[in-house]
Amino acid sequence: MMTALQLAEGNAVLMDAVRRSRKLLNRRALVGAAASTIPVPGLDWAVDAALLSRLVPAINAEFGLTPQQLDRLPGHKREEVQKALAMVGSVLVGKFITRDLVIRMAQSMGKRLTARQAVKYVPIAGQAVSAIMGYTALRYLGEEHIKDCVRVAQAAQIALPAASR
Repeated sequence: MMTALQLAEGNAVLMDAVRRSRKLLNRRALVGAAASTIPVPGLDWAVDAALLSRLVPAINAEFGLTPQQLDRLPGHKREEVQKALAMVGSVLVGKFITRDLVIRMAQSMGKRLTARQAVKYVPIAGQAVSAIMGYTALRYLGEEHIKDCVRVAQAAQIALPAASR
């Protein structure tokens, strides 16, 4: 399975956007992992949902794929992006992130998240496993979203926004 960087190979601007997105993803996944260690029922789910609802638009912005950025594109480019979205099949690229979208995304990781809830109550080792599972789940979801953004940006051949950092 190819990584987002491998998909962006040969396009320096796209590779930079992947690196910036991964940096955001790593920070948020660490916060999610820390929340996973706290043995309060449902807290980690709430934290993950909050993190994803902020992370996905931030990643979209790195690739010029927020609804606002897409609205500024000329009509023919918007059509190309829509075709690319249909081809990639992403439900999160170029969309306003709603609670329902975050829930759909989390459901794709449902079994892992349920297991994470169960192991959290085993002292120390269970909390460590829960943190690892939380980090891994967020990293997986984020990396898949980054790959979708790369595919859409390549297929639509859109110019990425200048790096803001």
